[in-house]
Order: sequence, then structure tokens, then C-alpha cells
Amino acid sequence: MISPSNPPWNGWVALGYWLLSVLFIVFVPAVFLFPYIASQGLDLRNQQAILEFVRTDHTAIILQLAPIILAHILTIAAGWLIVTRLNRYSFRQTLGWHMGGFRWWHAVAITIFFYALGFLMTSVFGRVENEFERLIQGSRTAVYLVAFLATFTAPLVEEVVYRGVLYSAFQRRLGFTFAVILVTTLFTIVHVPQYSQNSVPDYATVITLLCLSLVLTLIRAWTGNLLPCIILHTVFNGVQSIALIAEPFFESAPDPTVTPTGLFLHLFR
Repeated sequence: MISPSNPPWNGWVALGYWLLSVLFIVFVPAVFLFPYIASQGLDLRNQQAILEFVRTDHTAIILQLAPIILAHILTIAAGWLIVTRLNRYSFRQTLGWHMGGFRWWHAVAITIFFYALGFLMTSVFGRVENEFERLIQGSRTAVYLVAFLATFTAPLVEEVVYRGVLYSAFQRRLGFTFAVILVTTLFTIVHVPQYSQNSVPDYATVITLLCLSLVLTLIRAWTGNLLPCIILHTVFNGVQSIALIAEPFFESAPDPTVTPTGLFLHLFR
């Protein structure tokens, strides 16, 4: 019987889907960005100049972010084909669309825990200004796009890929332990370039993401359902998005780290 623990796809299909999701994120924005770069008359042999241009030009920044919405749509469409076998099975039932004992307050409590963990990791490893932060600096449009992606599309897409398709196939083939390790590791690896600067990772953020991925995967294993993972991921990203949008209102405060929101902004901005 088809279920989240007995999916109609195997590990190789799951790995192929994961790779496809990464390719979508890389190449879909490139399709929009490269023609714009070429139209600006830049020396395409000067990689440093191009890198600085895509970091600072407003249009180039938007062209790196907005097409991710299309990448997410394509990823979900491909996931639907895999999960439903061309509409033979229910998308939600096959992935697990019940709470499985998980509650909303669990998501809030876990999110608060990860704020505390982020503070601890930052105090131990310090902060590294990463590519993601540089990309959205000075562009409110970019901030709003990131907030939208982080809250409304990324949690669903990433959970379908990692805790949905990957975990379901891996746990059946490799068992609980190896499935948790592989899914947690793949999720973290994909995010490392985003939170690095000159090949130096922001260790505080990466370690926090590693722990978050582990908890999400354990929740998927505990509940036997994907929906709780989507809810927790949405709450976690949603609060970050609110803080990101609110940041300008706290920068003018005498001491922006006094309030809980200010402390959060200090950790993750």
C-alpha cells in the first residue's frame, strides 16, 4: 500500500529530484540574469567586475531573486509528477498531510530554541558577513522578495524535496538512521554557499541550519507525516522574514539589541 513510508519512487529517483531542484535554483535565475549582464557592456572576462556588478546593481539583484519563484514552481511540478505518478496517487496522502501528534505550540517552542542556539553559536564562532547578506543590503525590494520566498514558497518546496521525497525513499531502503543522516547533510550542504563569504562559511548559521535540518527530519520520522515539517519551517522562516522587514525600524534605536526582536536582528542580519 502506498504511504509516506512506502512511496512509489526509489532512492535513485529521489536523488535525481534533489539534483534537479538544485539545478533549477542555479540555472533559472541565470537565464534571466546573463542577458542583462551582457547588455551592460561589461568585460565578461573580468570575473571580479561581474561579481561586484551582480552584488550591487539593483536590477541584477532582483533578477537573481525573483526567478527563484519560477524555480520553486518547477520544482513542485516535478515533485507532483514523482509523488502522484501522473495523478495515480494523492499528493498529500502519499507525503503525509496529518499532524501526527505535532502541535502549533511545538513549532513556536522549537523556533524559540533555535533563536537561543543561534545566539550561542554566534557568541562562540562570531559572525561572517555572507553572500546572502551582501545581496539584500541596500535594496528593500530584495528584502521583500526574500521574505516572500522564505515564508511562502521555500518551506513547502524544501520540505517536499528533503523530508518528503528524499526521506521517504531513503528510510525504506537504508533505514531510519542513515536516512536521517543523509537528508540532514544534503539540506545543510546546499545552504553552505549561501551563507559563506570568500569560501569561509558563517559557522554559526551553518551549524544552526544543520541542527534545524536534523530536528525537521526527526519530526518527519516521529510523526510519519510531512505537514508538521512544513509548519515548523514556515514559522521559523516567517519570524525571520518579519524581523528582516522590521530591521530599519530598529536600526535607529539607541541600543537595538535590547529587545527580543533587536537581539534576533543582531544574530541573523
